[in-house]
Amino acid sequence: MGGCLSYFTSSRRRKPRDLESGQVDVADPQRLLGSETELRQELEPKTIYIAVMGATGSGKTTFINTASGSELRVGMGLESCTNEVQMSQAFLLDKARVILVDTPGFDDTTKSDTDVLKMIAAYLQTMHKQDKLLSGVIYMHRISDIRVGGTSRRDFTMFQELCGQEAYKNVLMVTNMWGDDITEDALAREKELREKDIFFKPILDNGARLLRHMNDQESAHKIIQKLTGIDPVVLRIQSELAAVNDITQTGAYAQLNRELMEQAERNRQELEKLRVELEEAAQAQDEETRIELQEESEKMEAELLRVQNEAAMLASEYQAELRRIEEQLHARGG
Repeated sequence: MGGCLSYFTSSRRRKPRDLESGQVDVADPQRLLGSETELRQELEPKTIYIAVMGATGSGKTTFINTASGSELRVGMGLESCTNEVQMSQAFLLDKARVILVDTPGFDDTTKSDTDVLKMIAAYLQTMHKQDKLLSGVIYMHRISDIRVGGTSRRDFTMFQELCGQEAYKNVLMVTNMWGDDITEDALAREKELREKDIFFKPILDNGARLLRHMNDQESAHKIIQKLTGIDPVVLRIQSELAAVNDITQTGAYAQLNRELMEQAERNRQELEKLRVELEEAAQAQDEETRIELQEESEKMEAELLRVQNEAAMLASEYQAELRRIEEQLHARGG
């Protein structure tokens, strides 16, 4: 017994090996504090971010509220209520702290496409600067749409430019508004979305997945779980802006600029027709028609000027929008 006491006493009197060698003692308070911090970080659930995109009225905000228990304002019908990029409240899923990022559509009813691009790009760039990488992106589409119109296709084209092919493996194409009974027409529309090149086939062929949301939280969580266990991704527009910090050098800007120029050309052609009709009305001394055509012509000229200036204004206003978003996120505590 005395041998045991002698052993422990002598052990306590020995200098720690780190001190004898001139290294830091294992009992150093700073080292212990660092270890506790690392342990706490390991025990805390990781935070993952998932962006939710899609056309106006596609159910983005409803999906986010259903999944997270948030109360973000929802638009009625095709009217948009998402005027800003906004984050859901955090919720736990698969031992992860999940935050969903709600975005306006490119066919927004209250903002131009350039305003929407400016907001989304600034938000995504700020997240990237703050090392808040996206685990993935969910694109919402109404299966109830009988036809996919030009505005929906334009929104999807912009979505592809924002993400880039390299990020498709982290993309989920989610159809919603199925209703209680799945009809043959809905299944036919889903098949068309999956198999036609003008719809989702190119993005699905490069790693994206097509899923159904059945309008309840269980279904929403099953969808999100497809993204909770995979490596995060940097979207194309985030990489482009990190390299040049100039929105005019991004693929999304180039696509939007092409569409604006095409719209401007259509406006010019329409304006020429109006001018011819206006001259004919003046010659025929049809004053009522002349006044109507004059008013329409002035509206068309104003629209043409707006479209021509829109792309240029985006370039000049982007940095101000970026500062606004950075201040907004800082005020929210990051």
